[in-house]
Amino acid sequence: MPDKRTVVVTGFGPFWEHKVNASWAAVQELQRLGLQDKDIELITVEVAVEYESAKKLVPQLWKEYDPCLVVHVGVSGIAKELTLEQQAHNTGYDKPDVGYLIPPTKCCYQDGPDCILSQINMSVVCNDVNSSSCPTNAVVSYNAGKYLCDFVYYISLYQNCAQTAFIHVPPLGKPYSVRQLGEGLRAAIHSILKQVRHTKDS
Repeated sequence: MPDKRTVVVTGFGPFWEHKVNASWAAVQELQRLGLQDKDIELITVEVAVEYESAKKLVPQLWKEYDPCLVVHVGVSGIAKELTLEQQAHNTGYDKPDVGYLIPPTKCCYQDGPDCILSQINMSVVCNDVNSSSCPTNAVVSYNAGKYLCDFVYYISLYQNCAQTAFIHVPPLGKPYSVRQLGEGLRAAIHSILKQVRHTKDS
């Protein structure tokens, strides 16, 4: 019997007006629902809204779990549906984190490219989610926001751009319940895994 493959899904802790961060609530709901795939071990991790700790944690997750896929989930106050981010940016991080700190260089890695695209085709994922029976709609975005979401996504893409994804969720109840967000994440991850498996097999 083949070893189980690992999927790591992260959500963010509380920050500013987001006393309960919808991203972590949705990830916890995903954990309760399960991926319903016996070959996959699902690991969920909460990420503090702090640049320094996030920069240490993300590479550690890749090293510790050797995952086939890492999906980061964040909340966006302007999102109305699951927002599938296609790329992340290296510079422009001048908004303070929950510790009122910013990266000293306002960037992720000084030697990194300005932008890294995920090799996962988010348009395909979007179509899969929108044609599925899950209760959430999805859209594709190329701007993850120049805050901790963009920052974490870039750090992770820098480790492995073929097996990294980022999904923004709207705040709870605007319009989706935590259960609906969990189901939406599951549908998106199932679609992403099809691409990752195909890449691995080819």
